Amino acid sequence: MAREPRVWQRMLSGRRLDLLDPSPLDVELGDIAHGLARVARWNGQTEGDHIFSVAQHSLLVEAIAAHLQPDLSRSWRLAILLHDAPEYVIGDIISPFKAVIGDAYKVIENGLLVAIHLHFGLPSEAPAACRRLTKRADHQAAFLEATHLAGFSRTEALKYFGRPDPLPRDLLAWLEPLPIDEAERRFREHVEALRGTPRA
Repeated sequence: MAREPRVWQRMLSGRRLDLLDPSPLDVELGDIAHGLARVARWNGQTEGDHIFSVAQHSLLVEAIAAHLQPDLSRSWRLAILLHDAPEYVIGDIISPFKAVIGDAYKVIENGLLVAIHLHFGLPSEAPAACRRLTKRADHQAAFLEATHLAGFSRTEALKYFGRPDPLPRDLLAWLEPLPIDEAERRFREHVEALRGTPRA
């Protein structure tokens, strides 16, 4: 008799996260920060002594969004910071491969994002305006990462990611790849700050 395929992931916290029916009760910030700090953007094809992690990308996107819309609420900023959080479970699949595999990835990703949002006290789906701002900031981050780290020419980056808004130079500091432990710490602490979580 064929064994049922395993559709859950064991986390270092001890949680068992079901990919097909993820529960907010099985989501832990420590697992998210740990995982995202170890997932490489651009499949690791970036310059520097360290990977450019999804954790660091998420911090960059949130910083860009906060620059573009300075009056953002903490809940919107948190939703933007967590926009790629499902990748702590399913990894960062590059856009060309997502286009090849179709909707199955998106279904799993969306289910995980809903569970993550609910765990952190956010609406299951961010408001449309928040999603639009996230996409805009995400494209700006991708342009910067592509041209500073991933070997794209400016012409290529403009074609695939669009023309970026003028951004302050201090945001470019986020493009210096961080050691894994530092990326994990900064991501976790920023989530805690946006939630208003007191430090232990």
